[in-house]
Amino acid sequence: MCGRFALTATPEELIELFGLLEAEDFPARFNIAPTQPIIVIVASDRAEPGSNLPERKALLVRWGFTPGWVKDPRKFPLLINARAETAIGKAAFRAAMRHRRILVPASGFYEWRRPPKGSREPSQAYWVRPKKGGIVAFAGLMETWSSPDGSEVDTAAILTTDANRTVRPIHDRMPVVIQPEDFARWLDCRTQEPRDVTGLMVPAAEDYFEAIPVSDKVNKVANTGPELLDEVEPVAPAARKGSAGDRDDDGQMSLF
Repeated sequence: MCGRFALTATPEELIELFGLLEAEDFPARFNIAPTQPIIVIVASDRAEPGSNLPERKALLVRWGFTPGWVKDPRKFPLLINARAETAIGKAAFRAAMRHRRILVPASGFYEWRRPPKGSREPSQAYWVRPKKGGIVAFAGLMETWSSPDGSEVDTAAILTTDANRTVRPIHDRMPVVIQPEDFARWLDCRTQEPRDVTGLMVPAAEDYFEAIPVSDKVNKVANTGPELLDEVEPVAPAARKGSAGDRDDDGQMSLF
């Protein structure tokens, strides 16, 4: 899952990594939550093969995917994540998988280790970041929802896959990570069919991330300072029979 993340990179760092012409100035954000605006990278519709125009551009979209056929978003579940294994066939994501694949820049994400049901043990939050630092690019999907009055809202979801060895003790899902050498392939919706990019939607390498225990301050959206990333002494895990709090509904409505 990915229910909270952070982006502390500078616009210049985004420009360099993603090959953008420009990126508007923005503050470091340490607690990005669903329904908030997020920065995403899309293939530029102006770039043609052999041209000098940038191949990608940055957009601000709402984190919470709304399919174009939805009549009233207020009555539709908040889709912040999409399972990579089933997104190609899901009615909500099928068109976006074919036509609107995006990258979501992040400095890392938060995940919670939940205690067994009935336990009084508190949850433990973790800040999961690349061991080498820098920006990580999550695979995402985008859709523009149009209201009856003609207004439009760009929306997005982050794709998730099975957790790797680092994240698995905390949660069984993690965001799909796209490596820089695969940016062009993932964003190329002109020649790359969804079946052509399924090999990219796999868990990150076992040694790519590190998980750092942090305080429960991140639980509150109002807390947005850099202290959210400060390491704390973790709560000792109790013996577990299974993954507490797991759901058999694709996890689409769960924030964490």
